[in-house]
Amino acid sequence: MLPINLAGKRALVAGVADDNGFGWAIAKALATAGATVCVATWPPALNIFLNLIERGKIDDSRQMPDGSLLTFERIYPLDAVYDTLEQAPDDVRENKRYKELGDFSIDGLVQRMTADFGAQPLDIVVHSLANGPEVKKPLLEVSRNGYLAAISASAYSMVSMVQRLGPLMRPGGSFNSLTYMASERAIPGYGGGMSSAKAALESDTRLLSFEAGRKWGVRVNTISAGPLASRAASAIGIIEKMVAYCASNSPLPERVTAADVGHTAAFLASDLAKGITGTTVYVDKGYHSMGMGADTLTA
Repeated sequence: MLPINLAGKRALVAGVADDNGFGWAIAKALATAGATVCVATWPPALNIFLNLIERGKIDDSRQMPDGSLLTFERIYPLDAVYDTLEQAPDDVRENKRYKELGDFSIDGLVQRMTADFGAQPLDIVVHSLANGPEVKKPLLEVSRNGYLAAISASAYSMVSMVQRLGPLMRPGGSFNSLTYMASERAIPGYGGGMSSAKAALESDTRLLSFEAGRKWGVRVNTISAGPLASRAASAIGIIEKMVAYCASNSPLPERVTAADVGHTAAFLASDLAKGITGTTVYVDKGYHSMGMGADTLTA
C-alpha cells in the first residue's frame, strides 16, 4: 500500500468560493489525505460562502470519508490582483464588500498567516484563480485593459503569490496552479486574453520551479484540467459545449470531474511527487493527446 499522506502539513487553497469547482475539490482531497486546510476567497463572494457553510447549505459536499465534515482552519479574504492594499483604488477599498475586511491583498494574506501560524507555516499552496472580464469576446475584439486584466488575475497573481508566500514555505513544499489547454491550442469561444494568460502561467511555472526550487527548496507545477461546468466557468458562455465535446473526443470518453483534479493535486503536494517540478500535468481524460476529433470518424 502506497498512500498519499499529508498529515502534519498545512495547505492554503486560494480561489474557493463555493462547493462545485476545482478549488473546493482540491481542498477536500488535501484534507482527506490528512492536511489542515486554509482557503482564500474573493471578497465579493466571501459572505455568501461563509453563509453557505454556517447555514449548513453545503453540508452534503462537506462530508468526508470518515463521516466528519470538511472544516477550514482559516478562511481569508483575498483579491489577488493587488500585491499590496495600497494598490487597490479607493472605490474598491470603500466598496461595501471590501471595506470591513482589512488588508485583502496578497501581502495582507501573508501578514495574516504569519500572525496566525508563525514564520514558516505552509507546506502546500494551490492557486485556483482566474478571471477574464472580456472572456466572451474573440481575441480580435479584446481591449488592452481586458487583456491585461486577464493576465494580471490569472497569471501574474501566481508569480506574486510565489514571491510572497515562498518565504513562508517549509523545505519540500509544493505550489500548484490550474491551467487549460487553450494555452497551446486554439479554443474558439475561450477569449478575452485568457488563452494568453494560461500560456503565461505555464511558462512562468517552468521558470518559477527553477528559481523557487533553488531559493526555498519548493516545487512548482500546474495542472491542465479538462473543462468543468462549474459556476465560475459559466462566465465563458459555452462551457457545456466544451465539456460535451471533450468528453466525446477523448481517449477515455467521459467527463472530467472535480475530484479527478483534486486527487492529482493531492498527489503533487505529497512526497510521492517530490521528483516532479516545473511540469504541466494533464488531467483531461487524454484529450490533449488527440490530433483529430473522434467524432469525425463516425460523421
